[in-house]
Amino acid sequence: MVTLKSVAFTSLPTAVAFSQLHNAIAVSACLSIVAYYATYRFIPLVSRVFIKHGRCGKDRLKKDGPVIAESMGLIAGVVYLASMCMFIPVPFLPFFRVGSEPPASSDSAGAVIPLFPLDMLAQYLAALLSLFSMLFLGFVDDVVDIKWRVKIWMPLFACIPLLMVYFVTYGVTHVVVPIPFRGFWGLGHILDLGIFYYAYMAALCIFSTNAINIIAGLNGVEGIQCFIIGTSLVINNICVVLTTPYPLNKDRHLFSMYFLLPFLGVTIGYLRHNWYPARCFGGDTYVYFAGMTFAVVGIMGVFTKTLLLFMFPQIFNFLYSCPQLFGFVECPRHRMPQLNEKTGLVEPTRVSLEKTRTPGLLMLRFLELFCLVDIERDAKTKFMLSCNNLTLINLLLVKWGPASEAQATIRVGLTQALFCLIGFGMRYGLAFLFYRQKEAGSGHVEL
Repeated sequence: MVTLKSVAFTSLPTAVAFSQLHNAIAVSACLSIVAYYATYRFIPLVSRVFIKHGRCGKDRLKKDGPVIAESMGLIAGVVYLASMCMFIPVPFLPFFRVGSEPPASSDSAGAVIPLFPLDMLAQYLAALLSLFSMLFLGFVDDVVDIKWRVKIWMPLFACIPLLMVYFVTYGVTHVVVPIPFRGFWGLGHILDLGIFYYAYMAALCIFSTNAINIIAGLNGVEGIQCFIIGTSLVINNICVVLTTPYPLNKDRHLFSMYFLLPFLGVTIGYLRHNWYPARCFGGDTYVYFAGMTFAVVGIMGVFTKTLLLFMFPQIFNFLYSCPQLFGFVECPRHRMPQLNEKTGLVEPTRVSLEKTRTPGLLMLRFLELFCLVDIERDAKTKFMLSCNNLTLINLLLVKWGPASEAQATIRVGLTQALFCLIGFGMRYGLAFLFYRQKEAGSGHVEL
């Protein structure tokens, strides 16, 4: 049924968007509001269809184990891509308006040729193609349950259009060497990484799409991570756009905002249904799509270092999980916390160390030195019997004690927010210790 509220949420932003067609950011913000509302409204409708066709699962951290629709990241992704397709003409409207005077050049015959920004259009479309590919592959993974050793490489194929267009439009593979390292090992002011720079960008795509996926298992935990990271990136973009005197740098960060604002819209709409108690699950579809979004804006906006600063909890979680991910310590299929039905609180899960060999035990001993693991030992022999599963969520439960599911999710969100604030401090407080002021603000240094 059409209500006054639904009309207001759709028609008002649409009207504002049409009245502000000359302002691409205003249009993007209005589309973000529409995307939020569409995601929020469509998920309950599609959930019933998915449950009917078996795309559902039990919420293991609830006593009654309710059946909930899975793969609702597909709805968020489809709404997002539809919004981005509608937005395609907006940044290029000055080149379509009658009577406008865009920058022009002349051919050999003296004819005036408008300099349409084909590079920007190619970047935009390549980014959409990579996002669509990752959304599709994520949904396929949800349906057929692809093995980890296979699906970890899927982002590599999805990022090929992105890297190809980067090669054609930017083609920059050199980096400015930080001031403290200049002069060592023959390093000068500039270091050309060549093909290794593309390997780095491909690795970033693989990491971004999988890093959020391994901090999962609680209602709302994937969505809150993505919302905080996305919001931090938007704030960073605004700071750069308002302060940089370099047009190229400004355009790159505006490009990033075009992709991030609708993403935040669909994430909020999805999170309202995924927050405790969840009425839907995003599945691998959402986390792959979200991770590729971050990789796209970081690569095309040329600020992958800043992106990695904001994703420090994900980097820590990956490194912390390495003993299990690489088989030195037994790695169960699910490392999520468990529900204590007597207290109603979630507690860290544990893994047996009976089959763990010396390298794995040494790794655990190293983590124990920094109080990063809870190890159970035999009272007489002091032999290691078990430890908590090596994930950030379990570590927070070990350090702060059992909590309700909602509280555990909030702890992860606060940790993410804290390190994003630290990232801002490093980006704006310490960057000039490693790069000269002109280098750090010009856009030629990737920050």
